Amino acid sequence: MITQQCLEEPLKPQYRGGILVNPEFNNGLKGWSAFGGGGKITHRKSKGGNGFIVAHSRNQPFDTFSQKIYLQKGKLYTFSSWIQVSEGIVPVTAVFKTTDGFTQAGAVIAESGCWSMLKGGLTVNSSGPAELYFESNNTNVEIWVDSVSLQPFTEEQWRSHQDESIAKVRKRNVKIHAVNSKGEVLDGAEIHIKYNKPSFPFGTAITKQILTNPAYQNWFTSRFTVTVFENEMKWYATESIRGKEDYSVPDAMLRLAKQHGISVRGHNIFWDDAKYQPWWVKSLHPAELKAAADKRINSVVSRYAGQLTGWDVINENLHFSFFEDALGANASSVFFSRAHQLDFKTTMFLNDYNTIERSNDPKASPAQYLRKLRQIWSFPGNNGPTGIGLEGHFDTPNIPYMRAAIDTLAAARVPIWLTEVDVGRSGNQAKYLEQILREAHSHPAVHGIVLWAAWSPSGCWRMCLTDNNFRNLPTGDVVDKLINEWGPRKLVEGTTNSNGDFEISLFHGDYDVMINHPSMNSSITQSFKVTATETSQETTTTTLHVQVDA
Repeated sequence: MITQQCLEEPLKPQYRGGILVNPEFNNGLKGWSAFGGGGKITHRKSKGGNGFIVAHSRNQPFDTFSQKIYLQKGKLYTFSSWIQVSEGIVPVTAVFKTTDGFTQAGAVIAESGCWSMLKGGLTVNSSGPAELYFESNNTNVEIWVDSVSLQPFTEEQWRSHQDESIAKVRKRNVKIHAVNSKGEVLDGAEIHIKYNKPSFPFGTAITKQILTNPAYQNWFTSRFTVTVFENEMKWYATESIRGKEDYSVPDAMLRLAKQHGISVRGHNIFWDDAKYQPWWVKSLHPAELKAAADKRINSVVSRYAGQLTGWDVINENLHFSFFEDALGANASSVFFSRAHQLDFKTTMFLNDYNTIERSNDPKASPAQYLRKLRQIWSFPGNNGPTGIGLEGHFDTPNIPYMRAAIDTLAAARVPIWLTEVDVGRSGNQAKYLEQILREAHSHPAVHGIVLWAAWSPSGCWRMCLTDNNFRNLPTGDVVDKLINEWGPRKLVEGTTNSNGDFEISLFHGDYDVMINHPSMNSSITQSFKVTATETSQETTTTTLHVQVDA
């Protein structure tokens, strides 16, 4: 159930308002002025005495209020505010007018009768004066705003927070306690720890070319723990001719992944974009389409039930509505329910783009994503999405907005995956990729990352990790760097202290520990697993007791 806050009174502003003047409107309208010229602003107080600003008598979407500020290049700005409207349910956007143009910092679907939090962020291309204002296309409503915050961070501060978060949510303190068969502690025992497999899923898409290319196989299987097939499971690939299904290619790709212990995401059962339907589907009448869709979902989900780590049930359902237009508004809900019935243990995802990549796509804002989830879940008896899929097709990333968007989506309390991460071609492609991956890995709500970098002899879609000889490109070097940082395969070595203890912080995953001591005839090896606590608050230490028979 989504628990996004809509409160009778707004909370205090984050960071005490940061660099904004009068963020709580305790001093009337000080620091704020009318924006747009076609409306009026006023200061009001709630019954409880809380002050806020109101834009009314609006003629244009941008007829609201503003505050002038100065933004610095190289800083990362978090933004938040609490918003209410005088009637109905209305989208409201926060916008920054800068010397380079207009940047949307975030949006929220505001309601009358309660306060909703808009959370966002921005970076700028150059330092200079700027102006914060709000807008809504519905000019009939008053816009109320309170508890506004704009807080800058340096890149070093941001990276420090990422590192702290990774240590908190992806690692755990482990104490190895070595004793002999008499219960005597072993002082000075040599400890060798090998990291066998991380528990955080990280991988990339693959194509069918991997089946006949040993170099491709070796490069891929030596790095990743999860994958997705770029096109091979899609409806147009498995039933290109009506009534003639062919799963031989995805079957072979799944076997290859299993042989190497690599999990597979199912992509996808349906794609809501009309242009990506099998050619024969587009001419079907509604009754025929329903029968064909029923056959498709029964066939593909039953075939791979229990073998996948997740299913993209509806792809790009925020942007397109092919099935809803033909079969009714509850088509998505029906598909999710049927997928659950056929494969109830697998996480079922809604999957779409621009929710974390772009702050200016109203169809895919975090608020709209949550609204779509509520819509699907609202149909009686429905088992809706149990996972949120964020494609992640970036150009220049807005990392503060990305973090805020994931924060907002976390209200749904279901696993969030980045499912198709890539970065457009530019001189900063590798740099941007590292920024995105670090941000995703540091967020506690993110449960997995898959890159959209499948190799093809004709070239990758937007981002390659290697050349055609499977030598790393700069993006591939970034991937290897982070794989080693988040789960170094080399042995960790040390010795026990006088209490027989050796303590270390380890990433979640599967390990072997080998222990040597002068009193031993030979070394011993024991396997163990490091897991997260239920609250992901890594304040406890797991103790591994190892008894050594001298």
